[in-house]
Amino acid sequence: MSARTAYDPYLYQEVLVSPMYLAGSDGTGDAGFAPVAHWPHHHPDDGPCQHLVTSPDQRIRIGWFGDDFELWKITAAEDPVSPPRWTATFNHVTPAEIVAGLTTALAHDYAEADSYDTNARFLTSSSLYWADAIRPLTDAGWTRDAAERGTVEFSSPDGQAGILIDNRRSSSNARTVELWAGPPGWGTRAEAVFSARTPSHLIAATAATMAHSPPVIRDRYQIHREMEHLVTLTPVGSASPQTSQISQSSRAPTPLDVRRTAVTQAVHRAARLPRTAADLRVMAARSRTATSTRTEAPSPVPTAVARPLLNPAAPRRSR
Repeated sequence: MSARTAYDPYLYQEVLVSPMYLAGSDGTGDAGFAPVAHWPHHHPDDGPCQHLVTSPDQRIRIGWFGDDFELWKITAAEDPVSPPRWTATFNHVTPAEIVAGLTTALAHDYAEADSYDTNARFLTSSSLYWADAIRPLTDAGWTRDAAERGTVEFSSPDGQAGILIDNRRSSSNARTVELWAGPPGWGTRAEAVFSARTPSHLIAATAATMAHSPPVIRDRYQIHREMEHLVTLTPVGSASPQTSQISQSSRAPTPLDVRRTAVTQAVHRAARLPRTAADLRVMAARSRTATSTRTEAPSPVPTAVARPLLNPAAPRRSR
């Protein structure tokens, strides 16, 4: 995607993008932060981190770096001042909807743990069996590829996404699992990387969002030119897709349909540990507030630089 010098309403048309893992970022972290909207939010004045959400005891940290290649950095530690037990990073091309798979699982794990519980599920050791981390992918038909000795690779049925597991690295901080989507390139390949001690169920939760996800809404200009032939773009409210791929659906889902589907899936995931009614009402209200910000008029000149999280309480500054 390149900057354009003239305002063109066509470029700001909302479209449904499928598959979701090739949709790229929408320039905000809203979807990734939505599952933890009830946690404390921080807006650092200095440093590259533009938005930070922590668990109430500060053992889980979810940072959003609006101007960096590694857009997200998520960690968990035994206490607020200990080094992270594990780290997960997501680059600037990764859809925030994929990050939401991990943050949703973390919110559930934290809700069921006692305060400062060193046996909390988000601190458990990774499984000895790599298959546990990728079960949602294999269940969805991802197949194993040839790989170097000591590594395991699987790819999606369309060949446009995959996972690499490196069993050769022994360091606890080694980057051992990588989920990717899209062709190689700074603006085209989404990457999610997990360190060695990341609990397998958290990797699986992230992978599940890639294996089973509805289309997501983007503006046309947010789709990289080199990705246009790999995705299906259906104008919101249109009955037919506008890409080289042909949709078989009788009606394109509306934005409300998409958001209802996302909410339904989140509720189903939360069924393992239901929240209180009060918590759900608070999260629903905040979700509606974040959604309403999409109605703001677009800037006349789009750019590829990520925008800070839409939050009226956040300090606004230029970088």
